[in-house]
Amino acid sequence: MQTTSSGIPSDPPQPDASPPGAAGAPSAAVGGKRRRSLPWAVIAGWVLLLLVAVPFAGKLEGAKRDTAVDYLPAGADSTQVARLQERLPGGDTIDLVLVFHRDGGLTDADRKAAGGRVAEVAGRHDLVGGTAPRAVPSKDGTAVMYPMALTGLTDEKERADAVKDVRAELSSHPEGLTVQVGGPGALSADSQEVFASTDGTLMFATAGVVALLLIVTYRSPLLWLVPLGVVGVAATAAMAIVYGLVQGFDLIVTSMSSSIMTVLVFGAGTDYALLIVSRYREELRRHRAPHDAMREALRGCGPAVLASSGTVAAGLLCLLAADLNSSSGLGPVGAVGVICALAAMMTLLPAVLVLLGRRVFWPLIPVYGSEPRATRRGFFEAMGDSARRRPGAVLLGGAALLGVLALGVLNLPGNLKQEDTFTDKPESVAATRTLADAYPDSSSQPISVMARTAGADEVLRRARGTEGVVRADTGRSGGGWTEIDVFPRGAPQSAEETAALHALRSGLVRVEGADALVGGPSAQQLDLKDTNARDRMLVIPLVLIAVLLILAALLRSLVAPLILVAAVVAVWGAAMGLGGLFFDPVFGFAGVDPGLPLLSFVFLVALGVDYGIFLMHRMREESLRGADVPDAAVTALRTTGGVIASAGLVLAATFAVLATLPMVMLVEMGFVVAVGVLLDTFLVRTYLVTSASLLLKRWVWWPGALFRRTPASPAPAAQDGPAAGSRPEPAVRGG
Repeated sequence: MQTTSSGIPSDPPQPDASPPGAAGAPSAAVGGKRRRSLPWAVIAGWVLLLLVAVPFAGKLEGAKRDTAVDYLPAGADSTQVARLQERLPGGDTIDLVLVFHRDGGLTDADRKAAGGRVAEVAGRHDLVGGTAPRAVPSKDGTAVMYPMALTGLTDEKERADAVKDVRAELSSHPEGLTVQVGGPGALSADSQEVFASTDGTLMFATAGVVALLLIVTYRSPLLWLVPLGVVGVAATAAMAIVYGLVQGFDLIVTSMSSSIMTVLVFGAGTDYALLIVSRYREELRRHRAPHDAMREALRGCGPAVLASSGTVAAGLLCLLAADLNSSSGLGPVGAVGVICALAAMMTLLPAVLVLLGRRVFWPLIPVYGSEPRATRRGFFEAMGDSARRRPGAVLLGGAALLGVLALGVLNLPGNLKQEDTFTDKPESVAATRTLADAYPDSSSQPISVMARTAGADEVLRRARGTEGVVRADTGRSGGGWTEIDVFPRGAPQSAEETAALHALRSGLVRVEGADALVGGPSAQQLDLKDTNARDRMLVIPLVLIAVLLILAALLRSLVAPLILVAAVVAVWGAAMGLGGLFFDPVFGFAGVDPGLPLLSFVFLVALGVDYGIFLMHRMREESLRGADVPDAAVTALRTTGGVIASAGLVLAATFAVLATLPMVMLVEMGFVVAVGVLLDTFLVRTYLVTSASLLLKRWVWWPGALFRRTPASPAPAAQDGPAAGSRPEPAVRGG
């Protein structure tokens, strides 16, 4: 074998397939030339695509939308209230609450300083009503608040800048006096700042984790660069396509959906790369030419990769049926990411690997005609043998373990409050808690009611008479609508406020001709909870049906798909149970995001079925070659166990990166999906699915042709290996 100047072995010279003068030589030469030119054509196509995609991918950041409406249910009352408020005169406003607090009680100097600072703020900004806000002192004398609404702010950036300016203007105050800027406008600005810090962190952290795991997996200084680079190309293409969907179809892209798309591209793309590279390495020992080996590798694992990506994309697209704007927008965004990862891994990755040849695997080069290096009995072979000895006990024991873990859902905390959505509490959240302590009998955050102007007086009268309401005032009017601010008893999202919300909705709807709608931040959280519950009832069955149909088409069976789906549903339950054991006791989270059960279900079912597809597809291959089900199951586990384990570790690690972000929802999502993938990889795929297949035997393929076929002795697989009597190339540094 020749070597390059760097000492890396180069591909050995390939003998001409046809002797000189043979009749088939010209056509063989033409075919060989085409095969050699195809990888270059594929790479050129992707380079052209990148040249077009890069400018548009960079514009996706500016197309993200993180306003309250973008995360709200499309048809909820609170969403309609938010949209009506935007169309009112002064709809370009933000509501703030300036809070001045001292533990031992405010002094006269504190009150004077507070009044002066608020007057300065009022003089530098346009306020709704045009006058300085009035002071609202607390009964215990420890705090005074100044509710105010800034207007004339045309976009989110101007509103965020206005909040920064107000905070800067209040930075000078007497020592010991705490000054905070809270309210919905400040909370929105803090959320944007947190989201803005996630993109770069997530991209670099995910790429770093994937690179490290690929280096450990391949033990090669070169090979890991190829899938990582191809994943980067796929991510760029995905961002450009999503930006096009935003422009063409007004698709809602939030920072949350963008972050999850990045994780999906890196996680799913690397999984597909691991499967393709593993099969390619296997075929290189059977085929002299790399392009022949890659053709056979794609022919062997291509259906599994296509079905795998199809289940993920189909599961994500089922989210289009959700009423929640952020969930329905996540569906196509995530599906685009998965499809781009599939396209890159099925075209660009093979082209690059074929051009680089065997030397890309250095120092563990798979040599033509060699066998894998003999080692002691493999880990997954041992697992398969243990499952084969006592499949019933293994299946029952594993199912019992998943059931016990699932009991942890009983310990899940309640729904996450808006003030608890950040892992590090920003100033707006601190202000909310200060107000809740200082004003226990009244909310500083109004419930927003919108009513037709003709019936607004009656709505105002009914609101003031509603149980749990402290006061109600008329606000802005325009376009035939009038805004009414209702202040309930109790802190935001407390039981008292929630009761007042329900009472307002049930009472004001009876005012004829008013078309009253009840919204505001707390109503939004209530609608999020109710809508997520409805979406679960609709989307979960759709996901299960879509996944079952794809699996049935791939495996030509009804029993095998049911086993795989039942397994991933059990994994989801166990992962949520582990969340109950960790979220509050270990992480200190005060609640669970209402969207977590649905989104984690979609990801774990769609992504978890991937590994079942890899395993079952290989098991079906072995069965088609004549092996009985027990032999096919153990062989499939032995041959795919390593790549499934590597893929599971990569996918779990990429989702675990979400836990580094400062949003509780993303941390919870990353935790549940990561532990679910690990459970699926090392318990369910290896033990439970294998044990169930061993117990069912040929019934696992019911009612397909494999079920009806009479078992026969295995036929030797045809290989494009060395001819009898020929001498294979020397196995130098075989991997």
